[in-house]
Amino acid sequence: MQMSITEVNSDNYTNNCKKAKMSEDSLPLHLDSIPPEVKKYLKPFLLSQEKLQEISARLKKNMIQGLGKHTHHKAPVKMLPTFVRATPDGTEKGDFLALDLGGTNFRVLYVRVMEEEQKVLKMDSQICAIPQDIMRGTGEQLFDHIAACLADFLDSQNLKGQTLPLGFTFSFPCEQIEIDKSILIHWTKGFSCSEVEGKDVVKLLRDAIHRRADYDIGSVAMVNDTVGTMMSCGYKDQSCEIGMIIGTGTNACYMEEMKNVKRVEGEDGRMCINTEWGGFGDDGSLEDIQTQFDVVVDKTSINPGIHIFEKMISGMYLGEIVRLLLVKLTEDKLLFKGKTSEALLTPGRFETRFISEIEEQDRGLKNCQNILTELGLKWDSVDVRLVRLVCDTVSIRSAHLCAAALATIVNRIRENRGLDYLKTTVGVDGTVYRKHPNFSDKLQAMVHRLAPNCSITFLVSEDGSGKGAAMVTAVAQRQALSHLLEDSDSDRKEDEEEDK
Repeated sequence: MQMSITEVNSDNYTNNCKKAKMSEDSLPLHLDSIPPEVKKYLKPFLLSQEKLQEISARLKKNMIQGLGKHTHHKAPVKMLPTFVRATPDGTEKGDFLALDLGGTNFRVLYVRVMEEEQKVLKMDSQICAIPQDIMRGTGEQLFDHIAACLADFLDSQNLKGQTLPLGFTFSFPCEQIEIDKSILIHWTKGFSCSEVEGKDVVKLLRDAIHRRADYDIGSVAMVNDTVGTMMSCGYKDQSCEIGMIIGTGTNACYMEEMKNVKRVEGEDGRMCINTEWGGFGDDGSLEDIQTQFDVVVDKTSINPGIHIFEKMISGMYLGEIVRLLLVKLTEDKLLFKGKTSEALLTPGRFETRFISEIEEQDRGLKNCQNILTELGLKWDSVDVRLVRLVCDTVSIRSAHLCAAALATIVNRIRENRGLDYLKTTVGVDGTVYRKHPNFSDKLQAMVHRLAPNCSITFLVSEDGSGKGAAMVTAVAQRQALSHLLEDSDSDRKEDEEEDK
């Protein structure tokens, strides 16, 4: 007969409490103090530093494969050229629009870049929800919805008479052909709109605007949210050459040496590469660290077999991993005296934000009690602490896997430049990084261990997908103007020589 976690541990906890003169409810639960029946489910989530170094080495191999001219097509980590060749230098200025599509909400922004004050000001913005039926409908429906939101916003700002440049943050795997031409490779994050994959999303946006015929837009710069994050932070910190998102999904970008970007002509300078590291493991290379719960999450997702790394660490999936763990522990009579609830058995019902609330230092246990009650579960004090341990275990794995991936990038930049020691800045955004009480600390501590020859500053982005998108557009305009001036100077010199 299997004993419950409460029956196994209650005496130990009571005795420990008496010794420490603490309330039993205040004691955290640790992996060392739980019975083997529980530990067997949690231990696979604990990855040693050696294993993380091994994972980092696998990612490095995938990144090199993704950069190759003849190997990129079969690489799980796509390493997409963004055609962003510079970071801000402080001379950018003007008014811009920004569109931000990367999850279940869509934003429209009006941004002013002020050279004199060295500021990027968000003049105003508007949020539009994207209903489930549009997320899974046709591409035309989606882009008509975006164009309608943009029209409403321009009306509210009295901007319909102007034709402003636009930065379009489209946070899905795309093949960028030029700064203003980007082909969607495949949908992620619950989107499955038809007639979009394999097509230029900038053209789809322009077509939707032209169907309305009541306003127009100027030049468009296609921006991934990680690139926008890097660029928005780069305006403040010139050493920011990496962008990282850990939110609904996860991704990173960085400035790679042009000589290594085999798919784009040219050897000089650098180009920002959108790694699309969420696809790491799509070739089966992470099977040895996938738990039974990760496998279920993948199989029941809208895109099985795709974005395996993302499904192990990002906000869209962490809550579901925890829910599956809690269901299994309850079925084994190790939680809630073996009694589940309809809510706990409902996929998606245990939200990722619950993890952050449960892991809060001061109110965590109380938050956990409220959440379990809300889910219709009958709990005792040990149940509450075990649920907190489950959340902690899943979120630490997420932070450590992110650290392994980030260490791969900073180590590569250092090696690319032949440096003994690299000092760099990472622009970061995403709800998991911002809102989880321990995530950033766990990530930073581990990445410093995995990249000991790198000094890394973490800078939280101020609206990378909005202000950052505007900055990409502003930098593109600055460079275009620079090229025009260079061409003009060259033509003038040729004319002068012909006159001689």
